[in-house]
Amino acid sequence: MSPLLLRQGLVVGTSSTRVADVLVDGGVIREIAERVAAPAGTTVMDVEGCWVGPGLVDLHAHLREPGREEAETIDSAARAAAIGGYSAVVAMPNTEPALDNAALVAYVLARGATTPIDVAVAGAITQGRRGELLAPMAEMAALGVRLFTDDGMGVQNPSVMRRALTYAKPLGVRLAQHCEDEALAAGGVMNEGALSSRLGLAGRPALSEEIMVMRDLELVRLTGCPLHFLHLSTARSLALVIAARREGLPVTCEVAPHHFTLDEGALSDFDPNFKVHPPLRATRDVEALRVALARGDVDAVATDHAPHAPELKDLPFDEAPAGMLGLEHAASLTYEALGVGEADPITFFSLLSRGPARIAQLRAQDERVRHGAHGAAMLEGEDANLVVFDPAQRWTVSRDSLQSRAVNTPYNHRAMTGRVRTLIAKGSLVVDEGRLT
Repeated sequence: MSPLLLRQGLVVGTSSTRVADVLVDGGVIREIAERVAAPAGTTVMDVEGCWVGPGLVDLHAHLREPGREEAETIDSAARAAAIGGYSAVVAMPNTEPALDNAALVAYVLARGATTPIDVAVAGAITQGRRGELLAPMAEMAALGVRLFTDDGMGVQNPSVMRRALTYAKPLGVRLAQHCEDEALAAGGVMNEGALSSRLGLAGRPALSEEIMVMRDLELVRLTGCPLHFLHLSTARSLALVIAARREGLPVTCEVAPHHFTLDEGALSDFDPNFKVHPPLRATRDVEALRVALARGDVDAVATDHAPHAPELKDLPFDEAPAGMLGLEHAASLTYEALGVGEADPITFFSLLSRGPARIAQLRAQDERVRHGAHGAAMLEGEDANLVVFDPAQRWTVSRDSLQSRAVNTPYNHRAMTGRVRTLIAKGSLVVDEGRLT
C-alpha cells in the first residue's frame, strides 16, 4: 500500500486524545504529529471530526467454518468484521467438528490468513466440547492459541473445570466460560420471569448464569488461573466478577451489545431473531450493564456474532436456534450506549479494542502468535491496525446489505448513530468510506 495520511482526526491514546495527523507507511504507524508533511505518492484522507484509534478486536465470534458454511464462512465473517471496524477476531470453537485439536486450529488459521484481517482461534477446553475429557491444549497453544472455551455450553462438571484451570495455568493461556448451569436452564428459551409466564415460554433463570459465575470464581481462587467470563447478562453476575477482580482474582468479563441494548420485551412478538443464550434479560439488567460500561467496570464488548441459515431462524420460536449477528453494528451500539455526543473515546476504544486485545493476548510479542499487534496505544512504530470512527454519521441497518451470509439481525431497520468510516488492517486499507476496498 502506498503511504496513507489521516488528516486532523482525534487520535485516541490510552489516557489522552489530541487532534493530529497520522502517517501510515510500510505497515506501521510512521508518524503522529500536529502536522505531517505528505511524502510523494501519499493518499491523503481528511478525517476531521472522526476518532482515530486502534482497530477493533472481537473476542467472541462464531465463524461457523468448518461445518456450517451455509450460515457463514471465515471469509464472509472477515468481511463483515472489517465493515464493523475489526482488525482482528477470535473464532469460537463450536464448529462441526469442534476446534479441539491442532489440525483443525491450523486449518482455521490458514483460512484466516487469506482474509484482510487477523483471525485468531479459541480452542475447545474439552474434547468435542462434551465437558468430559480435556482437549490437548498444549498442542493448540504451540500454534499460538491463547484462549480456550467450550462456548455454547459451559463446562458443567466442576471437577473437569478445576482440572482445566490447573492444566492451563502453566501454559500461560486463559480459559473463557459460557456461564449457564444446564440443569437449571434446560428447556428454557427466554429469560424466566413474569413475561415468560405470560407468553407461555419456558424460562432460563438468571440464577443459571449467576450460580456458575459463583462456582468458577471459587475455582479461580483455588487454582490461581486466569478466567474470562463470556457474555455476562445479569446485574448480579457482573457485580460478582467486579468484586472478585477488586479482590485481586485474575478474572475478566465481557458483555455483548444485544444484552445492553435489548431487553426481554423484544420477545413479545415471538421473533426468533431475538432468541439468544444467555437470553435477553429484564430492563434493570440492561441498565446495570450500561452503567458498568460507562464506569469502566467491563473489560470488553464482544459481539457473540452467531449467524444461522435463514431456514433455521424461520422455525417456531422454541425450535429456532439461539444467536444473532453482531459484527457490523457493535461499534455503533456501544457508542450509543456510552451516550451519543457524550461518549468518552478512550472508554470506547478500551472496550472494543485494547481490552479485548489484552485478554486475547493479541498485543503480546510472541513468535508463536502469527498475528500482528492489536489494541495499539497509538504510538509511532506500532503495527498499522487502525480504525476511523465517525461519531456523527447516521445510518440505518438493512439486513439485505450485510456482508455476512446470514441475515439474522435483530436490528433490521434500526437507525444508528456513529459508524466506522475507514479500516487499516495488516497495514493495508481494507475499508474506505464504509465500503470494502
